[in-house]
Amino acid sequence: MSVHANGSKPATPARFEEAAQHVAELKDENAHLQHAVHAHAVIDQAIGVLVAVGRLTPDQNWDVLREISQHTNIKLRHVSELIIDGARTGNLCTDVRTELERQLATHARPPRS
Repeated sequence: MSVHANGSKPATPARFEEAAQHVAELKDENAHLQHAVHAHAVIDQAIGVLVAVGRLTPDQNWDVLREISQHTNIKLRHVSELIIDGARTGNLCTDVRTELERQLATHARPPRS
């Protein structure tokens, strides 16, 4: 195989196919990263809602969200969306509301010495 004066390999069908595969992988990775950024923003917004409502620290509210997700078997991102929507509308499904109240009460307890 010959090499151009600038050190690059000549364009061949195999090189084009390799480049197209690499572009497809980069597009897929970009889509995943965009989804992760969106999910992270939604979770951060829900933590903000809970900071205002529950008067806990952001770290404590992260634990509250995680526990709600685990106990209701609802994905963390979706729990966050429900809490944000509930803050806006005043409506929150019963299972999430019940678990939220339980978790806020649990985390609001002063630590034992």
